Amino acid sequence: MKLSIDSLKQAGAFTGRPVEKEITWTQGDQDFTATVYIRPLGYHTAMTDVMAANGRLDGVAGRIAASICDEEGKPVFTPADITGEADPERGALDGALTIALLVAIQEVNDLGKPTSPAKTKSGASSSSTGSADEQ
Repeated sequence: MKLSIDSLKQAGAFTGRPVEKEITWTQGDQDFTATVYIRPLGYHTAMTDVMAANGRLDGVAGRIAASICDEEGKPVFTPADITGEADPERGALDGALTIALLVAIQEVNDLGKPTSPAKTKSGASSSSTGSADEQ
């Protein structure tokens, strides 16, 4: 393939429009449900991952800020909004909401991908011989 915008479009190399997801989390004794838009992993998340690897950014906050957007793909949060640094009086994002957002980001980015072998609580594969593809 000759590298061009058209060949990359045909190969599906661009992330496209954000994916709409509904999330639910519990805060205190109250349940909340919200619609969020998630930008599939791409340039924005790659840049935040590089900044996190260089110690210039919190990796989790960067991943959420790079992934959660509005319908047009514009960011909803900055990493400082997630960590609470943007407004110390407001504080960091609620833990349950943080987990709900991370789960939704994972779901959007795993769509259509084959699942890996089941993991045990220790994180080790439950199969000692590897996946069927490796056999």
